[in-house]
Amino acid sequence: MKIENQIYPSPHDKQTVYLKNVITGTNIKVGEYKIYNDFAHGTCNFAKNNIFYHYPINGDILIIGKFCSVACGAKFLFTSGNHSMRSLATYTFPIFFDEWGLYVKNICDAWDNKGDTIIGNDVWIGYETVIMSGVKIGDGAIIGTCAVVTKDVPTYTIVGGVPARAIRKRFDDATIEKLEALQWWNWDYKNIKRNIYAIQSGNIEALDMAV
Repeated sequence: MKIENQIYPSPHDKQTVYLKNVITGTNIKVGEYKIYNDFAHGTCNFAKNNIFYHYPINGDILIIGKFCSVACGAKFLFTSGNHSMRSLATYTFPIFFDEWGLYVKNICDAWDNKGDTIIGNDVWIGYETVIMSGVKIGDGAIIGTCAVVTKDVPTYTIVGGVPARAIRKRFDDATIEKLEALQWWNWDYKNIKRNIYAIQSGNIEALDMAV
């Protein structure tokens, strides 16, 4: 099944979209089947409503893997919204280079570069979650409602709170190890469909490995 041009996963739900097919911009990379629900704005403008301080001059990228689910109001805050911790002042002098006679080429000195923000595959990001710049979220993780994620999240870990802290792992270590090796999100459509009931039931032993 091809979804290259398909906007809505369900024809009866115009609030949920395949983000890959509506997103624009080279500094945002989104995997297949990644869904975003937006009941607040009526139309999906993810780059405007959910991504902040993502200025091209810094060169950082938002990467979201396959089969992710992002709830309404989730926000991604990028490096250009930071203030340099190296400076004696919290004020961002380099941004106002004209006023202070500074070199425009040094504008990025106003903040500490946290690098790319990377969301793994099969990640569920809850309502009104805030993801801070440079955070890496592992495959299969769950981010609780209204959490503020300031640090990396391990694979298959549930986190919540302000700041977000680990609550528990979704599965035992042996199962997580198997899932990390399987990477079912990289299977083709037919193989995923053939295994859909085993995936839904949480029965890893029932998966058909002949993929």
